Amino acid sequence: MIATRLTRALSIEAPILSAPMAFASGGALAAAVTRAGGLGLIGGGYGDPAFVEAAFRDAGNTRVGCGFITWRLPEHPDTLRLALERRPVAVMLSFGDPSPYAAAVRDAGALLICQVQDLPSARLARAAGADVIVAQGAEAGGHGATRATMTLVPEVRDALGPEPLLVAAGGIADGRGLASALALGADGVLMGSRFWASAEALTHERHVAAAIAADGDGTVRQRATDIARGYDWPDAYTARVLDNAFVRRWGGRPQEHRAAAAAQREGYTEAFRAGDPEEVGVFVGEAAGLIYDRPTAADIVARTVAEAEAVISAVASLSTG
Repeated sequence: MIATRLTRALSIEAPILSAPMAFASGGALAAAVTRAGGLGLIGGGYGDPAFVEAAFRDAGNTRVGCGFITWRLPEHPDTLRLALERRPVAVMLSFGDPSPYAAAVRDAGALLICQVQDLPSARLARAAGADVIVAQGAEAGGHGATRATMTLVPEVRDALGPEPLLVAAGGIADGRGLASALALGADGVLMGSRFWASAEALTHERHVAAAIAADGDGTVRQRATDIARGYDWPDAYTARVLDNAFVRRWGGRPQEHRAAAAAQREGYTEAFRAGDPEEVGVFVGEAAGLIYDRPTAADIVARTVAEAEAVISAVASLSTG
């Protein structure tokens, strides 16, 4: 395994975290990633207490963390309390100011992980006392902003200095991505899309099949999925999904879509449950072009580490040869 400051701080063997993806990262996936040597994070998402409770139950006694969409927490304050009562290793907060919740996380004995998409957010996370900062590039599936991983990660490192633990996210799906992240100054990686397409994820098999058939050019950032589901996301964030019939029909027509969305919501929900790959948002990132199968989380961790070791070894041989 590859040892870094992140592995030492989290007492893990591989510098790999699984993203806490809403509706995909349940307890089985989080536990599988941890057992494989990384750290799995349950997707607390929009704050559904029933989902969070069931996910921690499914994780059993395995060391896992949990993540939440920060701007949603004021509507579900008891869900964070519920998660902290389960003694997670870490709590990850994304998309909003983490400072109102930092003390509660620390008091529960959990590490605070803050995901950021730009430098102002990175400085805000640092001021809130984040133990780990995740710099997420726009290549990522699901919600994000506009900066690319390749430049955001080293810029955050330069801006905040060498002390904070830094994790790279966005477009990382194999050992090449892990090796590159370490070269950019990160202490590890957070992988979403690759674990979204794992055997333990809650992702529908039809959605995984559609992502495997696609490539990175087949994804798009858009707002139609949030309008369809009735989620009032802040303007700074859009969601990356597969470019499909639903996106093409409603993309660029937000006013018309908002007028029709409530009446169509039940149909959208049913299509999502059925795994329809054309009539709902399929939340996967540009890493779709690097996903060719649906292995176990353990296989993903092992492959990623082995590939990264091979890349690092090859680069080292170039410098000495």
